[in-house]
Amino acid sequence: MEEKTLLSTREVSQLLNINEKMVYSLISEKGLPATKATGKWLFSRHLVEKWLENQTINYPKTVQHLPLYHGLLIIIGSNDILLERLIYLFNMSFPEHVAVFGNVGSMGGIKALTRNLCHVASSHLLQDDGQEYNFDFAFQELGATSPVLVNFCRREQGLVVAKGNPRAISSVSDLCNPEIKIVNRPVGTGTRLLLDTELEKADLKEAEIKGYAHELESHLDVALDVFSGKADAGPAIKAVADLLGLDFIPLRWERYDLLILKEHFFEEGVQLFLGLLHEPKFREMAERLEGYDLGLCGKIIFPQQHNMEKEGSALETS
Repeated sequence: MEEKTLLSTREVSQLLNINEKMVYSLISEKGLPATKATGKWLFSRHLVEKWLENQTINYPKTVQHLPLYHGLLIIIGSNDILLERLIYLFNMSFPEHVAVFGNVGSMGGIKALTRNLCHVASSHLLQDDGQEYNFDFAFQELGATSPVLVNFCRREQGLVVAKGNPRAISSVSDLCNPEIKIVNRPVGTGTRLLLDTELEKADLKEAEIKGYAHELESHLDVALDVFSGKADAGPAIKAVADLLGLDFIPLRWERYDLLILKEHFFEEGVQLFLGLLHEPKFREMAERLEGYDLGLCGKIIFPQQHNMEKEGSALETS
């Protein structure tokens, strides 16, 4: 029998082994993805499963280790155009090495690092204090095995809208307009977390936002949906808006980091990759894109020195 893609409240309660009243509480208090388009609560099975995975706090740690570095550099985590270009530069600069990237979102990258599935995880998860990034999430997943955090960039996040902004969208608050349809990023991505944070500030509920449950895997995919007219707006970085000639409504500048376990930090491929962050070729690539700031790029950010970014006192990678 084909597995159902849409579940009722009762079916979700059976799936999670809880009573139906608890399902309603999870919707309002824990952000369980749901829609009321038919007058009754409906749940996308894959969104419920993603939400459940994202709630996992004691993720099983693998007993295996990455094989000894032999030329394959594995990077997993948050999607970024400039990171993709750096990976291309790495592969062109060092033909005896190959870097590969898995786009699974920031939380997926940290969990992959926890399970020792990659050398580098890319992440931009905003913490509850609204200022810092990644430290708390890394600590929750890795505990005492704290990774080295190397800044990749600061980048501008916001809402991508059509050229000329025909819907006159000026802030997140306008997204509750029933005539405005958005496209979204998946649960576990830093961009989704930022949008949810901004919606909470504006006292808006997911059910009030048309298109909220429509998820795409990359910033460019979001921008292409807006460019083609399939959506009126979507959360993405400024760089993709500029590439497609779209308008952009800024939300904030964010810190985007590379997380590396100490046991892998000095491996050849990791050091070659980090070394490119200081090279003129990479800096020129960044200058050709809008919405990036490399003021901290290539610098180690220590978890115990949360004010390091503000004070401008970070150590450069060797």
